[in-house]
Amino acid sequence: MTTLGNPELDALLARLHGSSAGQDPDLISYFTDRAKAGGFDWEHFDDDANQFMADKLVALEQDKALFCHRLCLSLRARRVVEAGTSHGVSTIYLAEAVRQVAAAEGGNGVVIGTEYEPAKAEAARRNWAEAGLTEFVDLREGDLRETLATIEGPVDFALIDIWTEMARPALERISPHLRPGAIVVADNTTQFRDSYADYFAFIADPANRLVTQTLPFTGGLELTVRV
Repeated sequence: MTTLGNPELDALLARLHGSSAGQDPDLISYFTDRAKAGGFDWEHFDDDANQFMADKLVALEQDKALFCHRLCLSLRARRVVEAGTSHGVSTIYLAEAVRQVAAAEGGNGVVIGTEYEPAKAEAARRNWAEAGLTEFVDLREGDLRETLATIEGPVDFALIDIWTEMARPALERISPHLRPGAIVVADNTTQFRDSYADYFAFIADPANRLVTQTLPFTGGLELTVRV
């Protein structure tokens, strides 16, 4: 199965993934022009790049999002953290998994989302309302170094899909709360390997009790486990 098996959710997600893909030509054109002009720093966006991206729907690819959904189900995840929510597309996959676990076993669960851009946070809330999953999401707006300073309870799963300079700060805040066997997934770790150097340095520190493997999804997908 390459869907969530819920016709209404699948239709919504197909539309959102289509909207994300539809922006690709504009993104490619913008960043190609910036690169040709010279002096563009891929790791530290300037004000112009940040403004350009402020309302863009950049969704995790569907195969990666479905993989995260299946991982959450296998972990029986009740507490999930997502660093980099954007328009909340991948959040729908995570929240649906949490909802399914809660429905099967009783109790509740939550996806803690993070988003810096107000326009994206507003769009995400609309999408979750349409998906019927609002009650399973706690969206924290602002700088994740502040919004993730407090995470209640053990974390079962985390998705880090954010600019690489924020990947390590996100992991540093999530790591103390990971339960044994918890999984952290990070996107595009092959494509931007050099930019993830600090992230991998944190994982390599034995004191952090993490083991990792890069999976062969497009751009690379890092699967890291708390020992």
